[in-house]
Amino acid sequence: MPNTIFPMEGGCTCRQARYRMATAPLFVHCCHCTWCQRETGSAFVLNALIEADRVEMLHGGVEVVDTPSATGKGQKISRCPACKIALWSNYAGAGPLLRFVRVGTLDGARSVAPDIHIFTSTQQPWVILPPDVPAMPEYYERERYWPPESLARRAALLAGK
Repeated sequence: MPNTIFPMEGGCTCRQARYRMATAPLFVHCCHCTWCQRETGSAFVLNALIEADRVEMLHGGVEVVDTPSATGKGQKISRCPACKIALWSNYAGAGPLLRFVRVGTLDGARSVAPDIHIFTSTQQPWVILPPDVPAMPEYYERERYWPPESLARRAALLAGK
């Protein structure tokens, strides 16, 4: 996706929690796992992975809800305190450094397409995946699919822990 569409703002349904993504995300997952299906009430979730310091709150705040995850390590879902819409998650791996922003909460969500489909072994049978986007039955090898610039950004983020 072109970096020219960023920064991009987003927020919840009631508009009390508003944020801005300063740059393009590192990578965008379309996750079809049963955990994401259950948590979103949908067939999949679109998550834009981005460094937390590139996501700025513009208005309001979030409440962090600890929820279980398939790994057993849990995730922290940041929700609007008023309407409870999930804006992003933080998973145990990178902790607070990396956010999984819910693409559907971005004002320009139509411009943010998935880079990969994951956990397709549990995708709904009626979901048709595009042939030009990688699809993995489970997770994937980051070094094989992420662009070099995103790998460098991630390495810099983790080096600064």
